Amino acid sequence: MSRRARVAFAVDVLLIIVFVAIGRRSHDETGNIAVGTLKVAAPFLIALVVGWVVAKAWTDPMSVRSGAIVWVSTVAVGMLLRKFAFGKGTAPAFIIVATFTLCLFLMGWRGIVTAKEKRP
Repeated sequence: MSRRARVAFAVDVLLIIVFVAIGRRSHDETGNIAVGTLKVAAPFLIALVVGWVVAKAWTDPMSVRSGAIVWVSTVAVGMLLRKFAFGKGTAPAFIIVATFTLCLFLMGWRGIVTAKEKRP
């Protein structure tokens, strides 16, 4: 895997952790911050890997196609894992917030980097 792909994957992982940390903070969740965040992030991190494999994102991690597949997979597979494998809630409001936030996070940074690279 290229250095660019490794960095892109690491940024995706970091942004999922940030998404979860923001959510935990907004809900005033208690307990060990690191452990709690990883427990909540686990289904989405697994889903992120699925998205990267489905998209073969390592071949072109910055493309809109790769980003979109990674985003949709992270939300869809993440929610299914969260509900059926982790026994956690998937309220409609959470699905909506996660869908839009993860779109902003996973697609947004790619758009910013791509736009900067295209500048003369």
